[in-house]
Amino acid sequence: MAVVSALAKYKLVFLGDQSVGKTSIITRFMYDKFDTTYQVLGSAAKLFCGRELGPGATIGIDFLSKTMYLEDRTVRLQLWDTAGQERFRSLIPSYIRDSSVAVIVYDVSSKYCFSGIDLKFSDRQSFLSTSKWIEEVHTARGDDVIIVLVGNKTDLVDKRQVSTEEGEAKAREFGVMFIETSAKAGFNIKPLFRKIAASLPGMETLASAKQEDMVDVNLKPTVSSPETQQQSGGCSC
Repeated sequence: MAVVSALAKYKLVFLGDQSVGKTSIITRFMYDKFDTTYQVLGSAAKLFCGRELGPGATIGIDFLSKTMYLEDRTVRLQLWDTAGQERFRSLIPSYIRDSSVAVIVYDVSSKYCFSGIDLKFSDRQSFLSTSKWIEEVHTARGDDVIIVLVGNKTDLVDKRQVSTEEGEAKAREFGVMFIETSAKAGFNIKPLFRKIAASLPGMETLASAKQEDMVDVNLKPTVSSPETQQQSGGCSC
C-alpha cells in the first residue's frame, strides 16, 4: 500500500497597525477580490490612527487556510489575521510564538497613521511602528521565524509618504525580506506568497527567497478602467 505523506502546514501571522491592509492582502490571495465595502467602512477607523474601532476593522483574530501547489510539493498555509487595535495587542504574542512566518504590513501612503504611539501625528506612523512589530516577533519567537516586511497600497501613487528605498533600508536594517504590494490592484500578492512558500523550512530545493529577489515594486499603469480611475480616492486598504 502506498504511503501518503502528511500535508505540511505552516502558520503565517499578519501584523501591523490598523487599516494598513492586512485583511485585504489575505482576501486578495484567498479569493482574488478586493472588498470595497470593507475599504469604505474601515476608512472611518483610519482617521483615528488605529485608536478607534471602525466597523470595517478586524476584531480580535481571524483565521483562514489555503493549500498551495508548488513545483514539487504541496503545502497548507494557515493565515492568522490580527487586529491592529491596541485593545487586542495582548492576544498577539501567543499567536506569534508558534508561527513559521510573520508578515508585517505598513501603509506606504499613510501620513497621519504611521507610528503606533498614541495620537501623535508622525509623518510615517505605520512604517515607523514596523520596528516595534519586528522586535515583538523576535521577543516572542527568537530568530526561528521568517519575517517579511510588506509596504501595501502602492496604487496610491500620488499619496505615497514612504519611498521604496526607505522600505528596503528598513528591511536591511533588521535582516528581513521586503516587498511592496497593492491589495486593491492585486499587485505582487501572488509573488509575495510564492516567495514565502519557497523560503519555508524544508523548501531548500526551491528557489531561495533572498531579499533582493523580493523587490518588485514598479506598478505600471494600464488601460484606465472605472476602478483604476477611482484609486486615488479613499482608503485603499
